[in-house]
Amino acid sequence: MAANRRDFIKYSGLAGLGMFGGDFGMLLAHANHLEFPNDMQEPFQKNQLGLYGPWAKSLFLDELPKISFRRDTYTDLEAWKNAGVSLVKERMGYLGLDTKPKVNVLRSVVFEGLLCEEISYQLPYGNPTRALILKPENAKGKLPAVLGLHCHGGNKFLGLDKIAKLGNDIPDYVQEHHQTYYEGKAWANELAKLGYVVMVNDAFAFGSRRVMLEDVPEERRRGIVDFDMSNRKNIDAYNAWASDHEHIMARSLFSAGISWPAVYLAEDQVALDILADRADVDTGRIGCAGLSGGGLRTVMLGGLDPRISCAISVGFMTTWADFLLNKSHTHTWMTYIPLLPRELDFPEIFALRAPKPTMVLNDIEDNLFTLEEMKKTDRILSDIFKKADAADRYKCSFHPGPHKFDLAMQQEAFEWFDRWLKG
Repeated sequence: MAANRRDFIKYSGLAGLGMFGGDFGMLLAHANHLEFPNDMQEPFQKNQLGLYGPWAKSLFLDELPKISFRRDTYTDLEAWKNAGVSLVKERMGYLGLDTKPKVNVLRSVVFEGLLCEEISYQLPYGNPTRALILKPENAKGKLPAVLGLHCHGGNKFLGLDKIAKLGNDIPDYVQEHHQTYYEGKAWANELAKLGYVVMVNDAFAFGSRRVMLEDVPEERRRGIVDFDMSNRKNIDAYNAWASDHEHIMARSLFSAGISWPAVYLAEDQVALDILADRADVDTGRIGCAGLSGGGLRTVMLGGLDPRISCAISVGFMTTWADFLLNKSHTHTWMTYIPLLPRELDFPEIFALRAPKPTMVLNDIEDNLFTLEEMKKTDRILSDIFKKADAADRYKCSFHPGPHKFDLAMQQEAFEWFDRWLKG
């Protein structure tokens, strides 16, 4: 019975491998050596793909990825980084927006000792992007700066307001978001108070950059309209609509020859351009950080843009195997880059910034990842930074509790920024 079961898994799985083209022969040969559970082996581990999980993982994820710096064949760090960055950009369909948008200052206010500028700028597509720039009111000269990357949180109606504010008169649903994920704080404001210029921009498909219902066919709107977003019920309805629409957005971007990561990376790089162009910013001391979807954006921006001197990913670090077997159902389409898992594991995207200061903050009870795979990424990143002679520039911490960026984690992150951007 066990042999029949193994043969069924092997050959039923291989029946659909025509999509791999020229790699089919290699995969068939590899499949002949697959080990599947039987009475004499370890018991089958349930996963979100069922019996297909072990087969899918065995194709590319049971060995070191092809261009992992952990391979003995790679000894030149800069050559590996250059190759890795080019490859990731190619796989995602990198946009590389070559644009210098005009920045419009919508208003300036002083709030809790901070000079707060609300700005907007027009990208080549979509509605104008809204952003906030915060810094100490009486600051002089050039300051270290941080691009604050807001989270996903299943809330596309909101963007930058998730981590920044211009005053205390904010809606209840924004306060709830601050409390749930940030222990009641708008962390971008708190970091700015420590002597930083902090910029927060709305990401692609969030806040000012969200898909407007008036711009999609009526049959796709579910009766929701843009102009009536003054109450919580309609905002919740929009977020439910946007959650389902994420599948359409991702498939449509793939159809255009690009991916979701390519778009938000390009837009975050334009925000970085704007931040770096400011007269009050020291371009040699720029960092980025974010929780969850913001942590994902940190991995991409910090790993692929050399202008980021210090990067902190919070609540977003695991392996491709974890996504494959356990957790892809808990994650946004913003995560995935076609074919890349063959060549780099997920944390190795972030490692492309080595030897620059890099921090990962995890939550032990985070239900978006498995603890075992979070710990594995720590070992992967530690090994790469050690091989890059930069062990002291990588740090990973595990904090108690669920998915969040609470005050204790904020303190650790801010101290890391102080060490590397102020030291």
